[in-house]
Amino acid sequence: MWTYEKRLQFPVKITQTCPKTAQLIISQFGGPDGELAASMRYLSQRYTMPDKEVAGLLTDIGTEELAHLEIICSMIYQLTKNLTVDEAKTAGFDAYYIDHTTALWPQAAGGVPFNACEFQSKGDAITDLFEDLAAEQKARTTYDNILRLVQNPEIREPIQFLRAREVVHFQRFGEALEKTKEKMDSNNYYFTNPEFDKFPVH
Repeated sequence: MWTYEKRLQFPVKITQTCPKTAQLIISQFGGPDGELAASMRYLSQRYTMPDKEVAGLLTDIGTEELAHLEIICSMIYQLTKNLTVDEAKTAGFDAYYIDHTTALWPQAAGGVPFNACEFQSKGDAITDLFEDLAAEQKARTTYDNILRLVQNPEIREPIQFLRAREVVHFQRFGEALEKTKEKMDSNNYYFTNPEFDKFPVH
């Protein structure tokens, strides 16, 4: 059960409309390395994770990713609030505007819609944790790319916060991977599925 707190994990107060920037940031809503995929990945993987502590970590981080999703969506909303048709045209936001006006809809910066193939829940502890480590690094890289392109401090500050949290998540998943490996036969953990197989598969 979740309890919703009616405040953002990090405040967002953007005072200037900028649909061009919204087009960049939207990738962390529905892009391949975005917060929607992250939350669904971790909250799905937790059920078959054999270690209860690691499963709890997946629940905690998956829940936090939903909070990050809310931050990203708030940024996109504020960047497109009071958008005029002319601004949509000149910023290249017109194609999105045709389908969604200024409503929030998950897609990548390049316009590719979100789909569940952008994350994996394999049911193998080692496989899933390596995926999680890679996912956090890819998200951090995406935030780095946004920070290279955006100079407005009202936008940079929440992005910097989100980037920092990706680094922390990467560290926690690294610890979870080591913990999981310690509980397995060190000679076999690359050759078995600890959630399913009792003996190596040949």
